[in-house]
Amino acid sequence: MAEHDASGAWELPEELRMLQQTVRRFMQNEVKPLEDKLPHDAVKLAPEDLKPLQAKARALGLWHTESPARWGGAGLNLLGQAVFAEEASQCRMGLYIPGCHAFGWDPPNVIFEGTEAQIRKYAVPVMETGNKTFVAISEASGGSDPGRAIQTKAERKGDRYILNGTKIWISGAGESEWGIVFARTGPSKGRDGVSSFIVETKWKGITRKPIPVIRAYSPYEVNLVDVEVPAENLLGNEGEGFKLAETWLVHARIPYAAQVIGVAQAALALAIEWAKQRVVFRSPLADKQAIQWMIADSEIELRAARLLVFQAAWRGDMGYDIKTDASIAKVYATETAGRVVDRCIQIFGGLGVAAEMPLERWYREMRIKRIGEGPSEVHRMVVARELLNGPKGA
Repeated sequence: MAEHDASGAWELPEELRMLQQTVRRFMQNEVKPLEDKLPHDAVKLAPEDLKPLQAKARALGLWHTESPARWGGAGLNLLGQAVFAEEASQCRMGLYIPGCHAFGWDPPNVIFEGTEAQIRKYAVPVMETGNKTFVAISEASGGSDPGRAIQTKAERKGDRYILNGTKIWISGAGESEWGIVFARTGPSKGRDGVSSFIVETKWKGITRKPIPVIRAYSPYEVNLVDVEVPAENLLGNEGEGFKLAETWLVHARIPYAAQVIGVAQAALALAIEWAKQRVVFRSPLADKQAIQWMIADSEIELRAARLLVFQAAWRGDMGYDIKTDASIAKVYATETAGRVVDRCIQIFGGLGVAAEMPLERWYREMRIKRIGEGPSEVHRMVVARELLNGPKGA
């Protein structure tokens, strides 16, 4: 992120400024030199590079930043997660693989709402290794209204549940040993009929198939045919799957929004440097008003997006219901970041879409961010409902 004069302005707490600087240095000095050796669309480092990198991150306390400290994570609050995510995303694969996996993969926080036995059996091992897990909610019948669209069924038979159904757009399913699967257990067609289960990918009846998309890191289709899940792998109570996950799903939009801001800020820094150097019509691009306005508009919008994310995070840390705040931040951040990367490509011209620059990759991957974690239109519905009906508890 570009440095700015913040005299007289609102500032982050000192500990979060220190976190910001630490992650920024780590990305510049440790992560990017390794990533620079990789092909343009690479999605992972070689094991001989990744393991030492992860060891350095752990030594700095930058490990599983969203997970509770009790179980080995950094336990950052939402504002800390936002600060961390913005910095950790600033590498070529950073939109979907922050820090090139240097910081581990946080398991879905809903696992920590399970029993201690479940946490020790499933969460603790991946907290140690940094391996990926997955969450399977979306289906072909709908992703934006999952509580009512879920058709995957879980039928209780003795000490087991039998799962049948298909999940799509499941990130990380191909490399995960387990994940959380949401399935319908009751007659209700709404959210109160959905339960969540811890499912191991090695079990009979599970198949996974990558879905080619415009980014290199493909999501998966996960098919479940008569998959036997032990009853003790039910997470929480029957019919309470979404009740357990609701806070986690809302809070996840904070680092999601912060990541895109980080990438857009990195893109803008590249464009500013290029505009200073590139001479056209006998003067630098930076002297052209059209370029100046693109740069100015980008900085203005990114500052606004960042403050919306920080405000939502702060309110969440204060214990407020931030469903609307998170939706506002998610919409504005993802749409702003897309515009900024687009402008930066325009400033670079043909070079902007060349594979030797990260902008072309970011442009493709940024497009998905307006759909993931709920499309912009659904989040606008959330905001409109509060404005028209009044906030909860008003």
